Amino acid sequence: MFDQAALKAQFPILSLSEKGHPLVYLDNASTSQKPVSVIDAINRYYREQNANVHRGVYGLSERGTEAFEGVREQVRHLLNARSYKEVIFVRGATEAINLVAQSWGRTNLCAGDEVIVSEMEHHSNLVPWQMLRDQLNIKIIKWPINDQGELSLDDLTGLITSRTKLIAVTHMSNALGSINPIAEIVKLAHQSDIKVLVDGAQSISHMAVDVQALDCDFFVFSGHKMYAPTGIGGLVAKQDLLEAMPPYQGGGDMIYSVTFDKTEYNELPYKFEAGTPNIAGVIGLGAAIKFIQALGFEQIAKIEDDLLHYATKRLTEIEGLRIIGTAKNKGAVVSFVIDGAHPHDLATLLDQDGVAVRASHHCAMPVMQKFNVPATVRASFGVYNTHEDIDRLVDSVHEALDMLR
Repeated sequence: MFDQAALKAQFPILSLSEKGHPLVYLDNASTSQKPVSVIDAINRYYREQNANVHRGVYGLSERGTEAFEGVREQVRHLLNARSYKEVIFVRGATEAINLVAQSWGRTNLCAGDEVIVSEMEHHSNLVPWQMLRDQLNIKIIKWPINDQGELSLDDLTGLITSRTKLIAVTHMSNALGSINPIAEIVKLAHQSDIKVLVDGAQSISHMAVDVQALDCDFFVFSGHKMYAPTGIGGLVAKQDLLEAMPPYQGGGDMIYSVTFDKTEYNELPYKFEAGTPNIAGVIGLGAAIKFIQALGFEQIAKIEDDLLHYATKRLTEIEGLRIIGTAKNKGAVVSFVIDGAHPHDLATLLDQDGVAVRASHHCAMPVMQKFNVPATVRASFGVYNTHEDIDRLVDSVHEALDMLR
């Protein structure tokens, strides 16, 4: 029998109280809480391993480098990348997308070229392409979603032209929970020699990802949504593309040799990792990967599918509540609005009961515009959430509505 209580006990923050009530944390699509194993790994690094990596010949530095590079291999294995050279450490998915836009994009795109961006994207997978548009005079083509919050491959086929160079699409929507058919999208794109960037910030902690099976050209993720620290994430990309891309930033570690006349750049993956990296963050990421792999994606899916279906059932029993995003293939995210209750007011009242949900546009304003709402209340689940958490959410919503109406 699976011990849900023992799993939840691994997360110290979940034992806290908020406004005099036990904390119910339902904002995992924004950031996940961290298990003791991750917190201890970071603490142990600073107590026992702290030294700069790649640069020292003394034991402390060499051990730190070995641990740091060991996590790169963990990421490679987690995502089934072909080589450690395809794993670039960055601050998160946002920086990874900006890296691709400014390095690959500025090298390979010219005025009139087109980048297709889905309507459900987080701003981090839209704004960098808008910035590139303003720099190069390229075009951004919107790939619309339907009323269920789904993308159509037929629609995509109609958008592709001879000038299409890249498709930027999320694996799983942070605002809707929709899971997109990435393998089919990539197959269609590659028939026309179009590259595909996949935003995996939401998917990486919820499902097994195999970048070779997906055959995507770029895959980005953030550690803080997968039980790891903030400020660490990754870009996993095909080696031939990375080899041809110029560095994104200049400085230490990304160089092989420097004179006042010229600089010779380092080999992959270090060519894209200028400056002292977030070493402790990488160590924490490694511990988070171990936590996820010990639990297993089969168990994670079982927990989160159950939570999604239970939450959907309980919430739809509330009069006047409408779920935004009803895709057939959906992750553990429920966004909703309720007649007569502004999402911000509702979330503020839920907080008085110790229930933490997100109420905003979720950095996905085009999604809100699509559904003609200013914001939604979003309950998003992690492996430590329970039916009791959802019951607390529903009870608190009823109490809030009594106050608002």
